[in-house]
Amino acid sequence: MQPLAGLPVVDLTRYLPGPYTSRELMRLGARVTRLLPPGGDPMQELAPAWHAALNDGKETVEIDLKTEPERGKELCSQADVVLESFRPGVVERLGIGPAQLPERVVYCSFTGFGPDDQTAGHDLNYQGWAGLLADTAPAVPPVQIADLGAAQRAVAEVLAALLQRERTGRGVHLVVSLTHAAHELASHRLGGEPFPRLLTGGLACYRIYATADGRHLTVAALEPKFFRRLCELVGRPELAGRHWDDEQEPLAAELAETFVAHPLETWLELFEGEDVSVGPVATLDEAAARLSS
Repeated sequence: MQPLAGLPVVDLTRYLPGPYTSRELMRLGARVTRLLPPGGDPMQELAPAWHAALNDGKETVEIDLKTEPERGKELCSQADVVLESFRPGVVERLGIGPAQLPERVVYCSFTGFGPDDQTAGHDLNYQGWAGLLADTAPAVPPVQIADLGAAQRAVAEVLAALLQRERTGRGVHLVVSLTHAAHELASHRLGGEPFPRLLTGGLACYRIYATADGRHLTVAALEPKFFRRLCELVGRPELAGRHWDDEQEPLAAELAETFVAHPLETWLELFEGEDVSVGPVATLDEAAARLSS
């Protein structure tokens, strides 16, 4: 499906959130041009493979917007969508702010903490401020949740703005705060939980367990029927009655002792075809091979 076929997008962003957003728009058919300063995106040097994965297929124009403001404004004015992640006020000084471009442009600004907030930060900071790390700190999340959550939100809002423009003929200025978007990913928990840290390690039936070969197994047997069958298969049917015990650590310790007795493949073979909600902690390469087959 290419609903955005040929739609011109100008991407002024760096690093992860903006390029991820423009990659998704490109996947939907958009034609993306990145306007980068001389020397390009710092991610190209920091993580070349990541940069390639996010930006292959996009046109790149290196331009010093401070010395070529008219050219920058011309390029942005020709776009249907403009993405930017400068600190508040910078695009206006460069002459490419949302009010300085044609009214039809859908303009999306990424900001760390909200409009007019100049605080510096990266993904880990945003997650910390958003409350996402409280249950699991000091462990570092496996992906950039704030960056990617904001990117997905930006894609949705840009598409909605384009639809609205079809009806009104006018674009809109979208502001996507990485911290606010991250907080919204967990805001459904603000009203309380049926069990403390329900899905962040509080339950023995919803954890990651080590296996004998140094690999790990994901156990997500929340439903009683899944947990009961799991306990039967591992030879510990008596554990099923402790599924929702107030004290979960003794149960977790017994499950850990059980799972560490055999390698990952043994457990996967045992659970094959069974309703137990159990799986491997796959490597990225393993996941890519499986998902592409």
